[in-house]
Amino acid sequence: MTRIASLLASAFILLVPLSSARAATPEAATALFEAKTVAARDTALSTLEAAAPKDPASAYAAGAGEFFTALELLASGLHRHGFESPQSFMLPLMRLPVPDNPNPEPLTYEQFRAILVGFRDRLEKSAATLGSVPADADIGMVLDLTHVGIDLNEDGAITPEESMAAIMASLSRGGSAPDGAAPTLTFRFDRADGYWLQGYAEFLMAQADFWLAHDFRSTFDGSFHMLFPRAELPLQDILVPPSSETGSSIFSSEWRIADFISLVHLVNWPVVEPERRQAARRHLLEMIGLSREDWKAIRAETDNDREWLPGPQQKGENHLTGLEVGEEQVEAWLATLTMAEDLLEGRVLLPHFRITGKGINMKRFFDEPKPFDLVLSITGPAIAPYLESGKILTSEEFDQIQRQFGGAGFLTFALWFN
Repeated sequence: MTRIASLLASAFILLVPLSSARAATPEAATALFEAKTVAARDTALSTLEAAAPKDPASAYAAGAGEFFTALELLASGLHRHGFESPQSFMLPLMRLPVPDNPNPEPLTYEQFRAILVGFRDRLEKSAATLGSVPADADIGMVLDLTHVGIDLNEDGAITPEESMAAIMASLSRGGSAPDGAAPTLTFRFDRADGYWLQGYAEFLMAQADFWLAHDFRSTFDGSFHMLFPRAELPLQDILVPPSSETGSSIFSSEWRIADFISLVHLVNWPVVEPERRQAARRHLLEMIGLSREDWKAIRAETDNDREWLPGPQQKGENHLTGLEVGEEQVEAWLATLTMAEDLLEGRVLLPHFRITGKGINMKRFFDEPKPFDLVLSITGPAIAPYLESGKILTSEEFDQIQRQFGGAGFLTFALWFN
């Protein structure tokens, strides 16, 4: 797998523990992550959830299992309605290798919102369960990513082609269906990695809540046939060409390019649930706090055993990313967290390329929501209500942080670090 594709995969296919090196692994955890059927997986997860209040290892495994089932809820909902992934770095979440569905069910706007709500609510459950694990819990669980997966095609089975390793390999090939043997990837997950996974749950909740805060029906009606070309959306009969002409990449055919332009143009969303847009900011702030806890725990580690995210003291290249973490990267990441927190709290303002002397107060953007127009936010008019005088983030400040990440680049480390 290429380095960047592997990291993109890891941002959305988030990993969990299996067997313990120090603390005993609950039998139900092994059953959960080695399950070959959804029924067996769900039975094991119920057992872990019942034991979670009194057993940190069960809570750790249950929270991770809940995260997986959140991903499965999203994937199965997409599959049910014939989702076809347009391969594009611009739409990373839309590159999940959901198998073809020859008989998709019709999809309505209300049903799509319900898919997002189910995904988001299961993530919230996962974050709460992971958050219940004590900070000093002795966790050490080893996972071979070829042994754990999700049911992508709703057939009740969890096959090798649906394993995390296979899904990551698919993403590295640009979202095509898995072929051949998946790579062997084994990691030992500890308490720090629980903060990492919980932080990604908060990140994905923020995205879901932002969508759900708005009425995006016009975008759905006018462009989602690009994603669900056979789900009987309003413009399917007019704008969807024969399957032989669709192309796999978002830029591989004129119709996909046209629909992507329509999607961008139609992001002009009235606010219908303002509390969700406010919640999105809180989720992002929680993610920042969890990332700090993660790095605090990583820096305190004295072992170096198949680390998913190693600290500067744990020498050697990570065998997934090929990267080695140094103190300069950690310090730069912590500075990035402070910068992001300052923006979300309104202590520092976000600059706009065509406006001088004022910046965007991102706290007010979330907490005082107005209709979200993507194009007019880029060009300026839609962000005018949030402009203020004050300390504005400069490109020099961000460039100084970016330089600490070297040739691999800031985004590469950010997707990995969380």
